[in-house]
Amino acid sequence: MVAHAAAEPDEPGGGRLVLAATPLGQARDASARLVDALATADVVAAEDTRRVRALAAALDVRIGGRVISHYDAVEAARLPGLLDEVAAGRTVLVVSDAGMPAVSDPGYRIVAAAAARGLPVTCLPGPSAVTTALVLSGLPGDRFCFEGFAPRRAGERQRWLQTLLAEQRAVVFFESPHRLADTLADAVRVLGEPRAAAVCRELTKLHEQVLRGSLAELAAWAATGPVRGEITVVLAGAAPAVAPPVDSLVGAVHERVASR
Repeated sequence: MVAHAAAEPDEPGGGRLVLAATPLGQARDASARLVDALATADVVAAEDTRRVRALAAALDVRIGGRVISHYDAVEAARLPGLLDEVAAGRTVLVVSDAGMPAVSDPGYRIVAAAAARGLPVTCLPGPSAVTTALVLSGLPGDRFCFEGFAPRRAGERQRWLQTLLAEQRAVVFFESPHRLADTLADAVRVLGEPRAAAVCRELTKLHEQVLRGSLAELAAWAATGPVRGEITVVLAGAAPAVAPPVDSLVGAVHERVASR
């Protein structure tokens, strides 16, 4: 069964669920549609209510509806009430602290639940640390994958890196500043020193910094610590495996045939 939840963003009257991207650091990156949504939504479900109020103040907009918290620990409990609001004809706006909701932030559960109930869902596009870092990395980004946050524990992290050994797409992931040095050191051991990468710190903010180089160079930089701020890492994709020339395999084939 295919669930359809079409939305008409500018149609008055009907309820709808709206996910909206918020600025990573510069309030001026907010779209005009986000400003309108903050002013007109009946309910604003925010990952951090203080952050969304501060954003509204920076944008000189008054939040017109009720503001409720919508972070990981309460996301499931909030679902029924928020969807009932949409079903009753109200607009529910979902925002995370920065960037796009549902991308390593609360959001995907409510979209899935709304779609299952046939409720209208739409999205106000905007800033994303994933694509911003990919563009600034200087690495080929025509094909890429996003891995969320790197695993916290060393063993899990090393096993995760093993899965990226042959990944030919660029890889984007988030990391906390106090684990970055360990993660890059593990990446050197698993993926090799020469693998190209970029560490993007505090994107769009006053102290934005993008470091590009080999994993060995970036690991050495991070080891001098401490590193601060929001971190996004981009890894170059692995080089395609090169098949050996057929002539070089003839001897091995003869040996196997002879051993039978």
